[in-house]
Amino acid sequence: MSARSHILVVDDEADIRELLDMTLARMGLEAHCASTTTEAYALLAKNSYDLCLTDMRLPDGDGLTVVEYVAKHHPNLPVAVITAHGSAENAVAALKAGAFDYLAKPVSLDQLRTLVRSALKLPRTTQRRAQGEEAPGQPGTPLLIGDSGPMRAVRAMIDRLARTQAPIHITGESGSGKELAARLIHTRGSRNDGPFVPVNCGAIPENLMESEFFGYRKGAFTGAAADRGGFFQAASGGTLFLDEVAELPLPMQVKLLRAIQEKKVRKVGSTGEDSSDVRIISATHRSLGEEVQRGRFRQDLYYRLNVIELKMPALREMREDIPALAGTILRRHAAAGDDRASRLSAAAVERLVNYDFPGNVRELENVLERALALTAGAEIRAEDLQLAPAQLTPAQVAPPPVTQDATPAILSGLPLQERLDAVERQAILAALEQTRYNRTAAAKRLGITFRALRYRMERLGIKEELDSKG
Repeated sequence: MSARSHILVVDDEADIRELLDMTLARMGLEAHCASTTTEAYALLAKNSYDLCLTDMRLPDGDGLTVVEYVAKHHPNLPVAVITAHGSAENAVAALKAGAFDYLAKPVSLDQLRTLVRSALKLPRTTQRRAQGEEAPGQPGTPLLIGDSGPMRAVRAMIDRLARTQAPIHITGESGSGKELAARLIHTRGSRNDGPFVPVNCGAIPENLMESEFFGYRKGAFTGAAADRGGFFQAASGGTLFLDEVAELPLPMQVKLLRAIQEKKVRKVGSTGEDSSDVRIISATHRSLGEEVQRGRFRQDLYYRLNVIELKMPALREMREDIPALAGTILRRHAAAGDDRASRLSAAAVERLVNYDFPGNVRELENVLERALALTAGAEIRAEDLQLAPAQLTPAQVAPPPVTQDATPAILSGLPLQERLDAVERQAILAALEQTRYNRTAAAKRLGITFRALRYRMERLGIKEELDSKG
């Protein structure tokens, strides 16, 4: 921040304008105040500003009008909207219209200062980075590779999303790069000097969720020997990435919604609340809209998380990028000291391009790692990839229905529960093998949740067996 930074404040209440003016002055900033949209537009025509703070309700318009006007005429100027207390719909509408962030009345001065500091760190221009260049602040982290139409659209969207604090929901199949996209949004935004905290919502036991997310006070429960922060505290000043957010149970969804709306969290065992300064990015391979219709996901939380949606394309939708992606993966292995073959034969490239990759980029990485281990020459041949020349249809790869005739004779003498366990174990192992042991994809194939799959694997001893094999 600079002492010369200028802030435009738009509010028809004189006491609010005075409060904001005094607070900004104490931060070394100069505020210009307007009480109507007409006055605001006149000031924008004469001066250059680093941030605009506008009330939602104005005598001759509303905050959304100001957001849209600034987006059209001053695209590099971040706008934050001040909404009435509890007006979640207005906050979401403002973020969808392009607002940087929002504040709820009565205005918390701590939240105001945090918002201003974040906004004034925003880059004034968005520059396109060369393909393959490392992400800022994270040496060694590659950008999304490829020059296909879908990938160019994703990179352009990431550039836009990095300039806002709005919650983002990333959709896409398993292995399509959702976490990488979230990291790039974080590293290109104003929170890039803060932490990026990824959380797999499907891997946390339900009875520990509240304490893991919000922390706990000493003595809150047996074993709580000292105060401990949760994911929200760990991500303070940065980004909290909620992967597989559809796996959250309904009671936790209620608590998460309140934390997002109020920007406050309460530790387990505490009587007070702490301010929360995090940006939420969520992701799932499932359709949250369908989960809402089935009653498994709260509609109000869906609207708060899905303010802006980023869809990651499947690898089969950008086949022209596969050679560049494969080359990048092989060069990464070579740079790490892997002296095995580091190039693909023409036939191998053709085989990769014609394969559908149900596991997307993650599967491509696994295929190439296996091929590196198998090849004995200077280059990877098509047969080293061990990919079928033609893709099987979903009906061909789905687990076969279990019938009485198909049940092995050896099971017929077992008690019913042991027989059922054996059949269930066989179905799970088949799904894991078909998805190259991608457990999220296997759960989807079996028609159960990730948490249900994990529970069954533990009960049947499959998890322990797989872990022992490495």
